[in-house]
Amino acid sequence: MQLHLYDTWHRAVRPFEPLNDGHVGLYCCGPTVYDYAHIGNLRTYLFEDTLRRALEFNGYAVRHVVNITDVGHLVSDGDEGEDKMEAGSRRAGGASAWDIAARFTAAFQQDLAALNALPPTIWSRATDHIAEQIEYVAALERKGYVYRTSDGMYFDTARLDDYGHLARLDAAGLQAGNRVEMGEKRNPTDFSLWKFSPAEQKRQMEWDSPWGRGFPGWHIECSAMSAKHLGPWFDIHCGGEDHIPVHHSNEIAQSQGCHGTRAANFWMHGYFLQLDDAKMSKSSGDFLRLQTLIDRGYDPLAYRYLNLTAHYRKQMNFSWEAMDAASLALDKLRRQYAAWPEGGEVDGGFVEAFAAEINQDLNTPRALARVWGLVKSKRRDADKKATLRHCDRALGLNLDGWQAMAAEIPAPVLALAKSREAARAARNWQEADALRAAILDQGYAVEDGPDGARVKPLV
Repeated sequence: MQLHLYDTWHRAVRPFEPLNDGHVGLYCCGPTVYDYAHIGNLRTYLFEDTLRRALEFNGYAVRHVVNITDVGHLVSDGDEGEDKMEAGSRRAGGASAWDIAARFTAAFQQDLAALNALPPTIWSRATDHIAEQIEYVAALERKGYVYRTSDGMYFDTARLDDYGHLARLDAAGLQAGNRVEMGEKRNPTDFSLWKFSPAEQKRQMEWDSPWGRGFPGWHIECSAMSAKHLGPWFDIHCGGEDHIPVHHSNEIAQSQGCHGTRAANFWMHGYFLQLDDAKMSKSSGDFLRLQTLIDRGYDPLAYRYLNLTAHYRKQMNFSWEAMDAASLALDKLRRQYAAWPEGGEVDGGFVEAFAAEINQDLNTPRALARVWGLVKSKRRDADKKATLRHCDRALGLNLDGWQAMAAEIPAPVLALAKSREAARAARNWQEADALRAAILDQGYAVEDGPDGARVKPLV
């Protein structure tokens, strides 16, 4: 079955055909590295990893680019306020913006590795592409899309008849009903391309440009870097649903002005994770990290499994009960897989049915249902194992990796687990918690159940 994907530009699921036979260019908006990623952020990156796996499952070679925003993202989407990197540096009490960027980039990459996400072909940092961004702004200026204000160079959205089509924005209505102070902006939807450094303040991150010393706007980095690494017209651009009305609409405007394209043939978006019916947000300072889940004894891949149970275009509510259910289901699947013998053959009929679910806009809940149907089927156990191994390329649950680690749990880890059981029996909860932490430090989780505690590797 041909791969079909939902395209936000067209508001429809449509057949996917690569622009270049057998090859796919995929650009994913990465994090602004002023803080740790929360599990809501990570849901978007898990969707994007599933998309890449689906593309490769269909035989495509994927050139996957993820940007790192380490400059230019202001605390307000309206081009107001402080740069998030500068603010992060100030909160850190002495660490430079460069140090902050390096620290949280590494933390983000570690989270992705813990979730078994495939590393991108290219990590693209905004601060490594200042020259490309300056040239992009200069090209827009030559074509008449740019005007100057006292605080920077701005994109004139009135030059585009279909500005905001991605979000179905009513630009004319926004203009007519505008009650917000625009400063020197000509239109409420205009946005900064290059911001000038304040005369009274030296920034940590600033560069010379044809217009004055300053720093790039948030949106220009993605347009410049995607064009450099994938060309001005590539296959798929991804991000979170919150990018639709501002960031991605502005990226498209820049690409239309500079290249006459909307940048990507498909625009795809992952939807929010809800926590107690409220959107998880870094800016609130109250969010769950992947490390929070690990500290509570969950395997990171249980969170991956949880995300597979919901479609990427539906908001998902997070709860500890849901995490428990995902953890138990993953543990059951792993143990069943490990118990099956080797030497089987891949069941082509099952793979075709499984691929049909994945290829219908990444319908992972139905794909998982197919997997459990395979587990319960009367096929030879060895064939089940070979077939599930093949399908795990799309799911990313790393069943083989877990089996290899579970084959031998080190004696010192088992000893810690036995000591913890003794502490629990003596109701010495403080000691039991300390021993759980020691087990986690060794790369293993301990899971309590009605039949006692189980030790399992964190993969």
